[in-house]
Amino acid sequence: MFSSEEIERYARHLVLRDVGGPGQQKLKAARVLVIGAGGLGAPLIQYLAAAGVGALGIVDDDHVSLSNLQRQVLYGTADVDNPKVTSAAAVVNRLNPHVEVTPYNLRLDAENARALIADWGIIADGSDNFATRYLVSDACYYEHRPLVTAAIGAFDGSLTTLRPYERDAAGRPNPTYRCLFPEPPPPGSVPACAEAGVLGALAGVLGALMALEVIREIVGFGENLVSRLLLIDALTMRFETIGYSWDPANPLTGVQAQDQRRLA
Repeated sequence: MFSSEEIERYARHLVLRDVGGPGQQKLKAARVLVIGAGGLGAPLIQYLAAAGVGALGIVDDDHVSLSNLQRQVLYGTADVDNPKVTSAAAVVNRLNPHVEVTPYNLRLDAENARALIADWGIIADGSDNFATRYLVSDACYYEHRPLVTAAIGAFDGSLTTLRPYERDAAGRPNPTYRCLFPEPPPPGSVPACAEAGVLGALAGVLGALMALEVIREIVGFGENLVSRLLLIDALTMRFETIGYSWDPANPLTGVQAQDQRRLA
């Protein structure tokens, strides 16, 4: 049940037809793990906390730098040199004391990813490197956790939701991240943010859209982005959604992987 303070805090959700009391209860019971507390993670964390997600985990091993403040609106000048997860947790506690926040000042790797992800109900990945994105998506597949994942470039971004451990209405496997992007690009072929730059406000737009998609996954309204990729072009102000599907050659759920499991 909600306290009188929670009823006032979430009043605009409680009167919203597709959320209401039952949806807000789902948010209160939800456990969301956010990977990356940077440009995408900053608005994502704020909106999830404001929405009343019951438990938030935040994973990042970086410290706040002055160059972050152009887009990572979770932090201020006084936070420079502090661990991002420490400052992020403090913001969540100030914003909504009803949210239980767990900071993880660490880098995900093959040794810890699956165990950490298994402890949470839904994963939101806003990391800034390909190695982490592939690691997280594979771990979510093995641990049967829905994944909302996004990426941002200088003037563009993308967002999708992955549930590859499930099948669609026609009985086909849902696509994996590797169905969408079979292999990471060669090292050095995609310039890092520090080299190419990034439009600060675009990170806010995409991070907020990530929060919206996580909330939709939790509450269960609308049409999610499973098998659909949202593309954003800030130069032309175009939003486009394209479909993608299961790749029989992908190494997780593809034909060869299925044959190997049958032989095991």
